[in-house]
Formats: sequence, structure tokens, C-alpha cells
Amino acid sequence: MAVIGMAIYVFARVMLKEPILPWGKKKNVSNTARKVSQKKSVQADMDKSIPFEELFSDLLEIKDHMFRKTNNQFVLVAKVEPVNYFLLSNDEQEAIDIAFETWLAQINYPVQWYLQNRYIDLSEPIEEMRKSMRTEDDLDVNAAEYGQAMIDDLMKWQSISPRYETKRFAVFQHRIEVNDLKADSDEELETKVLEKAFAELYRRFNTAKGALRKAGVELELLTNEDLGELLYYAFNRRKAFKNKYKDVALQEQLSLYVTADQDDSRIEAVKEMIENGTTEKEESREKEAS
Repeated sequence: MAVIGMAIYVFARVMLKEPILPWGKKKNVSNTARKVSQKKSVQADMDKSIPFEELFSDLLEIKDHMFRKTNNQFVLVAKVEPVNYFLLSNDEQEAIDIAFETWLAQINYPVQWYLQNRYIDLSEPIEEMRKSMRTEDDLDVNAAEYGQAMIDDLMKWQSISPRYETKRFAVFQHRIEVNDLKADSDEELETKVLEKAFAELYRRFNTAKGALRKAGVELELLTNEDLGELLYYAFNRRKAFKNKYKDVALQEQLSLYVTADQDDSRIEAVKEMIENGTTEKEESREKEAS
């Protein structure tokens, strides 16, 4: 009876995750305590998170197909059109491997790869199909019905669940040492910095484009607008499906000066803000001079 009682006691202590000896230390932490600890850890990480406006605190501007960062650091991004590697034969795959390895052996600078998932937007193809169906006078009835059924199926397919496509980009970075450049003025120095940065990054882009073309991979240089779109989709992944980047551009939200018609009250208000800003700058300069 004593042995049976001892066995029951040990089994109960093990099931409760308690030490067998009453004075022993507890080895395992309960699930509740573990969850509380994890929650505190997550909260601590959230408290230490970086504010959104500080994520790109070192990004100054987008200029000449490049991101310009502090300390004269420039970034050039190229869109990559990949090849379906696993649908090719062994010889074709080996040719791709050789071309890619040859390019890697030629460079002595880092190249980053950036993948961005975007919602698949079928609104433009659907609108083109509708436009064609409206403008075609000799369109057969069966063809029109088939086209309308395809449009309905595409809209239904897109509304059932979000669909994504992956965009691939190659990122080249280079830093310009201003001390190595000679210029008579700040404007000339700025021009030389931009020219040298773009020349070096564009050389790297052309090297990658020529080498990867042999592997069936195409590279396309991103323009200033494309770079803005890249950032827009990076931080507005869900909103970008309804609030499209092209609509932002059409609404002149990217323009320094709007060209749309404005009423007189708005024009006067803008003039007043400019005058007030100019006056404040002049006053601050006078204070600094005195």
C-alpha cells in the first residue's frame, strides 16, 4: 500500500509539473506564466519600435533615378524580370548557373535583392476589354457574351480573396567621397557628386544587365516615378489596391505646383502663406545678424 501510495503521489506531482520533493525548486514554468512573459516581451519590443517618420530619416530625396541618403550615399534600383528556372532542361539550367556565377565573379561590390508583394490589379485589363467591346461594331453576339462572362469571372476571382504577385528588384549602392572632388562652388560640387554617383551606379547596372541577359534575366532601370511607386507600395500595401499610385499622380498630389483650376480665395490664401513665410525668414536673419 505504501508503494502504491508513493507511486500515485509521484504521478500526481509530475502531471501538475510540480517538484517531487516539496522543498525542491520548481523546474517548469506554467503556460500562464509563459504567456505573461511573452506578452511583456512583445510589449517591450513595441515600446522600443522606431516611429514611422524615422524609418527613412537618412533618405533626403529622389533624384536622377536614385535614392539620395545622408553622407552622399546613393541607391539605384533596377526591376528584374526573372526566368522560370524549373521549367527548363538541365542544360539550360546549367547555362543560367554559369552566367550568374560569372557575373558574381566579376563584381567586387555588394548587390542586394528586394522582393515586394503587391495586390494583383485587374482593373486596367478589364477596362480595356470593356472599351473594346463597346467600340467594336461588328462584334458577334456570342463573342460579346463570352467577353462579358470572362469579365464577370475575373471580377469575382479578384473579389473572393486578395491575390498577390511578387516584384523583384536589384539594389546597387555607392558612396561618394566629396574630398576627392574639386569644385569652385557648391553648385558645381553638387553637380559633380550627382554625375559621379550616377555614372558608377549605371556602370554596375549595365554590367549586371549584360551578364544576366545571357541567363534570360532582364533588368530595367527605375525612373524617379517608379522609385516613388516602390516606396508607396512598401508602406501602403493594403491601401494601394484601392488608392492606386497612378491616381495619386493624376490628382497632382506629387506635383510641387498644381496646374488645376483654383478659386481666387485659395490663391490669395497661398500668397498670404508665402508672404508670411518670407517675412519670418527675414526676421530670423536679422536676429542672427544682430
